[in-house]
Amino acid sequence: MSYPDHLRPSSTSTDSASERPRRASRRDRWDDSPAPTRRGSRRDAVARQELEGDAREGFAPRLPVDGARSAAHPGLLLDDLGPDRRWSTWRAVAKGSRGPDPVPSWVVTADAAIDTELGVLKTGKEADVFLLRRAVPDDTPAAHLAGAASSCLLAAKRYRTLEHRAFRRDSVYTEDRRVRRTRDQRALDRRSAYGRLVAQGEWAAAEFAALGELWSAGVPVPYPVQVDGTEVLMEFVAAPDSGRDDAPAAAPRLAQSRPDRDLLGHYWDQVEEAMTAFARLGYAHGDLSPYNVLADGDRLVVIDVPQIVDLAANPFGTDLLHRDCRTMTAWFSARGLDVDADELLARLLASAW
Repeated sequence: MSYPDHLRPSSTSTDSASERPRRASRRDRWDDSPAPTRRGSRRDAVARQELEGDAREGFAPRLPVDGARSAAHPGLLLDDLGPDRRWSTWRAVAKGSRGPDPVPSWVVTADAAIDTELGVLKTGKEADVFLLRRAVPDDTPAAHLAGAASSCLLAAKRYRTLEHRAFRRDSVYTEDRRVRRTRDQRALDRRSAYGRLVAQGEWAAAEFAALGELWSAGVPVPYPVQVDGTEVLMEFVAAPDSGRDDAPAAAPRLAQSRPDRDLLGHYWDQVEEAMTAFARLGYAHGDLSPYNVLADGDRLVVIDVPQIVDLAANPFGTDLLHRDCRTMTAWFSARGLDVDADELLARLLASAW
C-alpha cells in the first residue's frame, strides 16, 4: 500500500500490531505485584487470624450455615450447625451495637462461640423473648483460652412486625423520638411499608440504648450485650437455685412472688430507688408494673424498657410517670404496705428537676 509522503509512517514506527509488546493488563499487574497491605487494618488482621487458625486471640473461622461456600474464603466449605444454632454475632455487629464498657467478664466474646436456642422465655405484646446459650465448643483451642467466659446464657428479645403486635399505642411513647436519617423519619411519618420496617428496628434500638444508659448509671437492669436489627441480646436473670444447667428457669416476676413483711419493705425500697434513678436521668419507665420487675431472690431487676419516655420532651411524660406510681403503689398497698402514689410522684419529680 502506498502512502502520500506527508502520511508515510516513519521508519521508527513500522512494527506491526502483533509485534508490539503487549501492554500489561490490570489483572497482570495485580497478579505480579505483592498483596497490598494496610497498616492497622482490623479487617486484614481478622482475615489472617481466620486463615492461620491462630487461637491466641480467640479467633476461629466464621463459617455460615447451610453448606454454602465462604464469600471471603471460597476454598472453605461451610459447616452446617443444624437447627436453632448459629455462629456468635458479637463481632458481626457494629461497634456501637455492643454493650457499654466495661463489658462484664461473663460475656462470651470469642468468634468461635456458637449460639444455641434453648426455648421461649416469654411472649409479649410487641416482642418474644428466647433463651440462648452462647458457648465455645469444648474441643476447640479457644475454649481453653476463654476460661470462665466460655459459656453464658442470654435472653434474646425479638421484636415482631407491626402487623403482628398487640400493642397499638406507640405514638404515646414515641412522641419525642426522632431518627437520624430524614428519609427514615419521612417514612415513619407517612406510615409506609418501609416506615413500618424502620419502626420495628427503632423499638429494638431504643431499648438497647436505654438499657445501656441505665446500666452504666447503676440502675438494676439486665446488661445489654448487643443489638442486631430487631433482636436485642441481654443478660439472662435466672431464678436462684434453678438447678438446671441445660435450660435454667428465669427469675419470677414480682407479681408472682409472695414476700413476707420484711422482704416486702425491702422490695419497696428497691422499687423507689430504681424509679428515682430513672427520674434523675430524666426518664420514666412508662409501663412499670409488677410484671415488668423480676425478683432475683431478695434483689429486684427492672425489665422491658423500650417505651422509656423523656420527662421533659414527651408531653405525656408526667402522666406516664404518675401511672407507674399508681400501678406500683397499688400492688404494695394490697399486700399491707402503706405507700401513696401522689407522695411518690412528688418525690420523683423533685429528683427529676
